[in-house]
Amino acid sequence: MPRRRAGRTLICSTLAAFASAAQTAAAADVAFGQHLSGECVICHRNDGQDKGIPSIIGWPEDQFVAVLNSYKLKDRPNAVMQTISARLSNDEMTALAAYYATLQKK
Repeated sequence: MPRRRAGRTLICSTLAAFASAAQTAAAADVAFGQHLSGECVICHRNDGQDKGIPSIIGWPEDQFVAVLNSYKLKDRPNAVMQTISARLSNDEMTALAAYYATLQKK
């Protein structure tokens, strides 16, 4: 019985460590995304208003990354977005997606 309890304790503490690491990574992605967003806000408003350029705040992360990738692959037409997305790594796209997912329309 003590061996099982020790095993469960080890598994639980390992899972807790992974969950903590995942939360830390997610927070780092958001902070990195906020840093990277300086170029985005030149055109896209952080208040969520669409004044001729679509709002990108509050998008689901997977959708955000998919759209950036579609610009990168030139599946979507927009020379500015194609140029910007071509320079972004997958990690940078993920970080931007994480950051913009946290924002809400004002």
